[in-house]
Amino acid sequence: MKKFVLCGLLALPFGLPAVAQQALSKVKTKTKSGAVPVAAAPATVTDISSPYAATIRPEDLREHLTVVASDAFQGREAGQPGQKLAADYLVKQFMALGLQGPVPGGDNPYLQHFQLTRHTYASGGYLKINGQRHEYLRDFFSYGPMPSPYRTATVSEPVFVGFGVEQGAYSDYAGLDVKGRDVVAIMGEPQDERGRKLLKANGRSADYWDSGLRKAALAKAKGARGIFLMTFAPAAAFRKQTAEMAASLQEPAFSLPDPGPEVVDTVAENIPPGIGVYFTSQELGLQLAGTTMNGLIDYVRAVGQARRPVPALFHPPTATIYLPQNQEQLTTENVLGYLEGTDKKDEVLVISAHYDHLGVKHDTIYNGADDDGSGTVAVLAIAKAFAQAKKDGHGPRRSILFVTMTAEEEGLFGSEYYTAHPVVPLANTIADLNIDMVGRTDRKHSPKKHFVCVVGDDKLSSELHRINEAANRDYTHLELDYHFNIPNEPEHIYYRSDHYNFARRKIPVIFYTTGEHADYHRATDDVDKIEFDKLAERAQLVFHTAWELANREQRIVVDSNKP
Repeated sequence: MKKFVLCGLLALPFGLPAVAQQALSKVKTKTKSGAVPVAAAPATVTDISSPYAATIRPEDLREHLTVVASDAFQGREAGQPGQKLAADYLVKQFMALGLQGPVPGGDNPYLQHFQLTRHTYASGGYLKINGQRHEYLRDFFSYGPMPSPYRTATVSEPVFVGFGVEQGAYSDYAGLDVKGRDVVAIMGEPQDERGRKLLKANGRSADYWDSGLRKAALAKAKGARGIFLMTFAPAAAFRKQTAEMAASLQEPAFSLPDPGPEVVDTVAENIPPGIGVYFTSQELGLQLAGTTMNGLIDYVRAVGQARRPVPALFHPPTATIYLPQNQEQLTTENVLGYLEGTDKKDEVLVISAHYDHLGVKHDTIYNGADDDGSGTVAVLAIAKAFAQAKKDGHGPRRSILFVTMTAEEEGLFGSEYYTAHPVVPLANTIADLNIDMVGRTDRKHSPKKHFVCVVGDDKLSSELHRINEAANRDYTHLELDYHFNIPNEPEHIYYRSDHYNFARRKIPVIFYTTGEHADYHRATDDVDKIEFDKLAERAQLVFHTAWELANREQRIVVDSNKP
């Protein structure tokens, strides 16, 4: 699952000044001949699915994941040799299942090649404001999966957005239009005069607020071009901390040279493909906000007393930013397998997951067993179940396209490229069921819980929500957690995996996930920590939902537009 910003590196150990802190039924498996016996119950379309769902087994998932998340694949970073090895493995699996390669032209009909640009920062970057020059990697730095949208640019009167947060009725963006503009936000969170937090922690520790993840994700959702996050680190301390993080801060970022035509988003219009994320020293942050420390403290106190955002009488000035970059072109690949339907074969259901991960960092391999090896092997298992059904004469009415995406970690680029260059017209695509991180238990749930988080299922189609609920009720009996589906959900999970590029093109989606855990985006995300019984149950739910979507008489309707 894509991370807008890497929290562990961004949580500078500086808070607000002290004064402001105050102010998822088992059935028989295959026969000796290899065919799957149909249950003795009446042969309805729904009942036929159970024997095939039962072929999604923990031991098969483990076998695939042991390969996909092995050191031999070197973390599967987009454009790197490990990703190519993983793509080759997935192609061989789709071919063995009898799936077609649907990509026209090219060297391999299972591979959709496209270009990425890899950016690394060159020396000499600066930001000039009020005639004063501030050095990059000294007074400010940029960090995130996206390159800066700037090389040389003017930051024209950025918008001050307070703490840059939105939760429930509290919104620092209320009444502000920041589309295409740069914003300045304070690190930390709003507090009352006695230092008590005005907003609920949502099960997260307080330092989550200081990570910058939430603020950057929200600014992106609001359409901002860049966000400057003002730390309360004085210049000397900020420079020391930046020097300690220099190696990580100079890791490459990526962009998509051929993103296709711009799409008006269905929830947050004109969301840019990336957003510049910058952390500044205290002094530079104050200059960008157009205020002094006393003015900022007065603002923080006023928010605490009002217990809501208040207008800030700041006057952010125009600044100039220069960030030279070295660029390298890389080729990467989505892997596609197509199962043709019967009487409704022109309509297509997409089942997706991303197979890339973070690669090798500082001589350490990040294997990404859960993120998103778990989703990748779930797609393989679901594809095997549908392929066996077709061999037995129970193939789906609609076609199914299985897509394992690349470059999700770099910015959802695999799905962005596919949805701009689809092998089947998007108008014929009925839905996307996307699986990203479904092999673990997150911090919120007991290890005894059999659950899955369901995201986006009702945002574009009320029918899709009901179909998934019915599949779970009739077959898998999991606890369905919808907490990521609420409006203004603070982690912005809906925007952070490949389904979103389908959703913003008005294609109904369900995103299945189990959320973040202690090994998220760490080198410790390994196969030995995957709960394969739960992974199988979650994949079976996706299968049953897909079975109904692919076989029902009418395609689901698009009748909603929820945030």
